Amino acid sequence: MPRKITIKSPATIANLVCGFDILGLALEEPYDLMTLEFSDDYGLKIKHIDEYHLPEKPEDNVAGAALLSLMEAYNKPLGFTLTIDKIIKPGSGLGSSAASAAGGVFAANKLLNNAFTNDELIKFAMNGEKVASGVKHADNITPCLLGGVTLIRSIHPLDVIKLNSPELFITVVHPQIEVKTSDARQILKEEVQLKKAIKQWGNIAGLVAGLMQGDYDLIGRSLEDVIIEPIRSILIPGFDEVKLQCMQAGALGGGISGSGPSIFMLNKNQETALQVEAVMTNIYTRIGIDFKTYVTKLNSKGISIINEEA
Repeated sequence: MPRKITIKSPATIANLVCGFDILGLALEEPYDLMTLEFSDDYGLKIKHIDEYHLPEKPEDNVAGAALLSLMEAYNKPLGFTLTIDKIIKPGSGLGSSAASAAGGVFAANKLLNNAFTNDELIKFAMNGEKVASGVKHADNITPCLLGGVTLIRSIHPLDVIKLNSPELFITVVHPQIEVKTSDARQILKEEVQLKKAIKQWGNIAGLVAGLMQGDYDLIGRSLEDVIIEPIRSILIPGFDEVKLQCMQAGALGGGISGSGPSIFMLNKNQETALQVEAVMTNIYTRIGIDFKTYVTKLNSKGISIINEEA
């Protein structure tokens, strides 16, 4: 077994417009770099080499909380040192916390000769998400670990399905403002009108069917959210304009990435994805808000190993 492993843990997009807390997909870029190695001392040490000054005490660190739950379940004395180069900006809406939590337990599992199943790794990583947002959600964790597009049919008991999907190009704009996941959850209504729920269920079913059948038109028609987006979009300057003009430029559809502030658009080809990026750039340049854009693809594999050392 290797004693040291370095991995790439990808950004993810949760919800996919209509699938709040149940749908997610993995991106090729951006990604975090993480190195985990056995330590002669029992316990867990964490070091960040990025610019975000995140907690390094394991209990307060997203990756740390996930790893501690794995180490407890292993039920034998373990010592690890984890070094994190966080490239996915925290609070971006691109699954930064999930990349840390999932990456940590993935790496540990490889060093432990795959002692745990994917479902067990998801459960461990959800402890990290609780540190980040107060809620054990898995819609970023599952695509990060499994790759592609994932559906969470149930949390209790955990039932996750990786969906077949056609090739997709994704354009993302990240306005450099902060929207905390906890705050974005607090503004949501606790009750939903039945007629809105019925429409949402239809869109979720249509999106899943469109992905599995490779039907781009059905994917586009189904990327509609009548429950969450109308409330959360007010937190993101320029959202309505971005969405309208990106659709006019040929995007299949899109919306808020996770809880925001990033906005994503799905595209059939790279040419359209680049045209959509130009639309996003023009709007945020005119508004006067700093931003960062990504033009990337669907990541079918999820976390990948860069290097292993004996």
